[in-house]
Amino acid sequence: MKRAATAAVLGLAVSAAFAQQGDGTRASATANIFKPNKVEATPERMRGIKAPAGFTVTPFATGLKNARIITVAPNGDIYVSRRDQGDVLLLKDANGDGRADGAPIEVANRAGAHGMAIKDNKFYLVTVKELFVADIKPDGRLGDLKLLVGDLPDSGQHPNRTIAFGPDGMLYLTVGSTCNTCNESNPENATILRLSPDGQQRSIWASGLRNTIGFDWHPQTGELWAFDHGIDFLGDEQQPEEVNKIEMGKMYGWPHVYAGGEIYPQSTPVGEIKKEEWKARSQPMVVGYTAHAAPMQMVFGYRGGFPAEYANDAFVTMRGSWNRAQASGYEIVRVRFANGQAQSVEPFVTGFLTDGGKTHIARPVGLAWAKDGSLLMADDANGVIYRVAHSAGKPGKLTAMAPAGPMQQQANKGNNVPLANKRAETQSQGTLSVSSPSFKAGGAMDQKYSEYADGVSPALTWKAVPNAKSYAIVMEDPDAKPMTPFVHWLAWNIPASVTSLPEGLQEQPRLTDPEGVLQGRNTRGSMGYTGPKPPVGDRPHHYHFQVYALDKMLDVPWGADRDQLLQAMQGHVIGKGEVMGTYAQKQKPLK
Repeated sequence: MKRAATAAVLGLAVSAAFAQQGDGTRASATANIFKPNKVEATPERMRGIKAPAGFTVTPFATGLKNARIITVAPNGDIYVSRRDQGDVLLLKDANGDGRADGAPIEVANRAGAHGMAIKDNKFYLVTVKELFVADIKPDGRLGDLKLLVGDLPDSGQHPNRTIAFGPDGMLYLTVGSTCNTCNESNPENATILRLSPDGQQRSIWASGLRNTIGFDWHPQTGELWAFDHGIDFLGDEQQPEEVNKIEMGKMYGWPHVYAGGEIYPQSTPVGEIKKEEWKARSQPMVVGYTAHAAPMQMVFGYRGGFPAEYANDAFVTMRGSWNRAQASGYEIVRVRFANGQAQSVEPFVTGFLTDGGKTHIARPVGLAWAKDGSLLMADDANGVIYRVAHSAGKPGKLTAMAPAGPMQQQANKGNNVPLANKRAETQSQGTLSVSSPSFKAGGAMDQKYSEYADGVSPALTWKAVPNAKSYAIVMEDPDAKPMTPFVHWLAWNIPASVTSLPEGLQEQPRLTDPEGVLQGRNTRGSMGYTGPKPPVGDRPHHYHFQVYALDKMLDVPWGADRDQLLQAMQGHVIGKGEVMGTYAQKQKPLK
């Protein structure tokens, strides 16, 4: 009996040399694997749960098995997803006694059901690769689920997508990495995506995020904050879990840089980019927390009924570690903010670890405000939803929203401007003849160049311009809505000796053939070429491949956006020209 009740501990000592572009980087780490045993959440063990003075923690519902994410409708109906069971349950507390009324009602079934959001009486559900929407009926049940998106990236190690509507009315969706550390082949992995509610518009909001589950908007500033999972197998104290302020177009380090700017020794960036360059382009974490604690759902306090001093702070569930000798996590934490900035992270509700940390009664995942102002936490181990309430609590403000301005301003950057060829930054007396072996000037482009098919870049060629030191490319679609023009491709520092590019260039920040060519962030949010993807049924869109001859090589870092590139080009354009192709998609492709 004693042997069966003891959690298994495995210590692995790892000592290896890793080459990083020839600098002989060496790292040594001791990795511990320790997962406390699950034990029953008995009333006696629940009495060991601790919260600050004035708070009580009680079971709201039990027996739910793999309860994961929680979302609450404006009328107070509570929905919880169960990933292992592949469904969504509906719970109610009509009599207001702080406990669920009767058995839960199953309202949806989809394999891998996880993240949920509610807007305008519609229920959104995300699985590993699909996003669905359904009408909410008067009794809280759901209508038929309609597929909005069916091609989210494959999941690998991190399949748990989460979603939430921002103050700008757009849907934000997290996509974890496929691995612990690797160069992803799909640019949408390790990101936060931004989608229109109908799923038709989609872009990468931020990248370099290993596995962000919890995120929310600060009630005063309207800025997006998130908690990212750190890299495994770096030792008990590395990598800390990261609190990040998430901004459009920013990169957050993974897989080559972590925490406050530490360099991961084993990985190698593509395109012969040096680690220090990657570090210079990455945002350091704002605040760190104990390594391997596994941050999950996150909510700011202003929607709840806690005392006023909690309103501008955030609460986050920590599901708990398996990759350190002493267990971390297994708790709810409070992220303290001051003047809109994260300051520190501290335990808020603890006691889910039992028997001196050898066992656990809960692995916290879901977190949401109930209509009565209490905080609901879902445990995916024993299937309990806990209710955290304050003695001076008051009803919550479930429909309250943070200011929309910051997100809108970021999203509208570079919108509703002329094509690059028409802007002051590209003024030039010289001309440049551009053509493409891949399509006739003014003619239709083959489907393989679109994102509906292969998504490869077409071949381009141009006449050499005397005294040119480099060339740059800006590809734009002025027919796109609402982002006009839509930037499809940015490339610069093309050597003066190069006057043609082959079909199918690498979609990465730096090219090694042609050597040293840098590529920037397109409107999709990825680097390099992204092909046409006009809405099905639209008239043909016009795609302008604009080529510029410059009198210098540009000092612009890879990953720059169009405005940064054009600003650097101003006064250095000695010739310009373009070739234009069209594309329309008549038939909706099979997903």
